[in-house]
Formats: sequence, structure tokens, C-alpha cells
Amino acid sequence: MANTFKNYVASGVGTSASTLLTVASSTQTTVIGITIANVTASTIKVDVIVTISASDYYLVKNAVVPVGGALVPVGGDQKLVLEVGDALKVLSDTSASADVIVSVLEIT
Repeated sequence: MANTFKNYVASGVGTSASTLLTVASSTQTTVIGITIANVTASTIKVDVIVTISASDYYLVKNAVVPVGGALVPVGGDQKLVLEVGDALKVLSDTSASADVIVSVLEIT
């Protein structure tokens, strides 16, 4: 079994959900960090959604990210385990307003 650290990124996330990652077959993924940065001149609200077996679950919903700030919904002691077919999505209430970095450990 190989352990690989990876980053998944998205720039200018807006009002349509951006899928940052979908877990590939024969892979387990542990999310070790998510950072969502506000890149606009106004406060934004963001959602982080985990899709498991075609059902969506909110990790955070309408979380406020201030001007010049960032939200870290996963990090530190908190981790998120994703299995084959699970997906991680982010969206904002404002067009092209958020940059996202997701750091993971993939086990294949």
C-alpha cells in the first residue's frame, strides 16, 4: 500500500459547486486540511459538501469568510475520511470569490 500526500486546488470558486476531488477506485483518502480564502472585496458565505453514495452532506453551510480572510473547516486535530466514489465540493454565494486548497493523504 502506497501513501501519497497531495493537494487539490480550485481558483475562483463561485455559485456552482466545484468538485475538488472524487476518490478513485482502490483508494482511501484522508483529508488533512481544507482552506478556503476569500479573494473578493466583500464578505462571502461558503458551503463544503461531501457526497457519499449520491447523497450530499454539509460539512459547513453558509460559513462566513471575511474580506482578506480564510476558513479552515478541516485541519489541526480534525480529519475527514473519504472512500471510493466519495466527492468533496465547495461553493460560494458570490461568483469567482474563493480559492480552495485541499490537502490529503491517499492510500492505494
